Amino acid sequence: MSEIIKTDICVIGGGSGGLSVAAGASQMGADVVLVEKDKMGGDCLNYGCVPSKALLAAGHAAQAVRDAGAFGIDVTLNGITHQAVHDHVKGVIAGIEPHDSVERFEGLGVRVLKGAAVFTSPQEIEVDGTRVQAKRFVIATGSRAMIPPIEGLTETPFYTNETIFDLTETPKHLIVIGGGPIGIEMAQAHRHLGAEVSVLEMASIMPKDDPELVDIVRLRLQSEGVNLHEGVKVVSVEKSSEGVSVTIDRDGAEEVITGSHLLIAAGRQVNVDGMALKAAQVGFDDRGIKVDGRLRTTNKKIFAIGDVASGFQFTHKAGYDAGVVIKNALFKLPAKADYSALPWVTYCAPELASVGLNEEAARKAHGEIRILRWPFSENDRARAERVTDGLIKVITTPKGKILGAAIVGAHAGELIGVWTLAITKKLKIGDMASMIAPYPTLGEVSKRAAGSFFTPSLFSEKTKKLVRFLLKFG
Repeated sequence: MSEIIKTDICVIGGGSGGLSVAAGASQMGADVVLVEKDKMGGDCLNYGCVPSKALLAAGHAAQAVRDAGAFGIDVTLNGITHQAVHDHVKGVIAGIEPHDSVERFEGLGVRVLKGAAVFTSPQEIEVDGTRVQAKRFVIATGSRAMIPPIEGLTETPFYTNETIFDLTETPKHLIVIGGGPIGIEMAQAHRHLGAEVSVLEMASIMPKDDPELVDIVRLRLQSEGVNLHEGVKVVSVEKSSEGVSVTIDRDGAEEVITGSHLLIAAGRQVNVDGMALKAAQVGFDDRGIKVDGRLRTTNKKIFAIGDVASGFQFTHKAGYDAGVVIKNALFKLPAKADYSALPWVTYCAPELASVGLNEEAARKAHGEIRILRWPFSENDRARAERVTDGLIKVITTPKGKILGAAIVGAHAGELIGVWTLAITKKLKIGDMASMIAPYPTLGEVSKRAAGSFFTPSLFSEKTKKLVRFLLKFG
């Protein structure tokens, strides 16, 4: 007879969101079972956020040597050992692995089962013969690279984010299909590491970001030699003597691009296969599992979080979701997810970070808006470090309510935090303008942009008349 485990909470998926729920719930006194069929840490640790940032860091280091002459530093980049770069990436993963390991979670009191979870009823799953019955389930199975139905792709060697970090040699010519955040990050990283790179995108690169700010990224990529092919359709791919040939359609005319390696970065596909969600009475579609504001599925005793739940697909979103689930599942609080202040960052150089509404969405929602801008070229720290390619763009209502902010420039991912806090706490633009920013820092761009909201009234003729009148009295 198979073993039956009865528990308070069963978490399916050992990625960022699942691990947060398991650790939090266990440390708060709940009996927790965690099920993971592959690697602990999920996509973020093993194939996504961590290795991609490690690879980007290596590329940025190489590019810094190339750019050192601007500071009067006479240095030459003698070469790049991709095996050593590979070892750096894997070393970073290895350094974080213990934090996400089976041993750590068992030490926290979590029972970890390795294997695939299959629902046998709305209240039970089976994992390699072991049955788990739980008061609440949390599905946190994440997503994987979507493989588009391109003619010839199944017969052609290609990489995804799950395999590209296994390369121990620099590609001679990397062709990237997809110009979203993953595609752009990997394109620039490999270009900085010495590869020729071509990006094929059916629309515009980074289509979910503000086009005005994307233009700055586009110009940088082109200046570094990344070949951007936007507005093209990939017709077919095939293995060739050089490695791979990709046929594209550009305005009705076909052309062939040849390269040594092919990376597919054409979006993400949620992991819902094989769990028998219908047996659990959990509704889902191609976008993911359907959840309500409390992240409950159509089976109210089963939650879904992170990438697998329809919506944003960011690691920090999964971590946020975990907190919402713990409030609901453990404390019976009707907590709802609120993504109005959810930031996102593409870690190219310059970085592009956003939070809240962009210009288009703000106009649709509010009609009249104010747009505040401040260029990095007017920031003294940016001048000193020669990182003047950048811009902050803030969207407010005419009365100063902050609707959104986007930053393209050095350390944009760090700079966006203050605007995330402002939107979360419903601060007004005057609060940001009155902040004292240390000099000289890149963070001054936020204060300068906020202060520009008041420039028209502060230096108006009306103000001048008032000052002249008051000065008459000494």
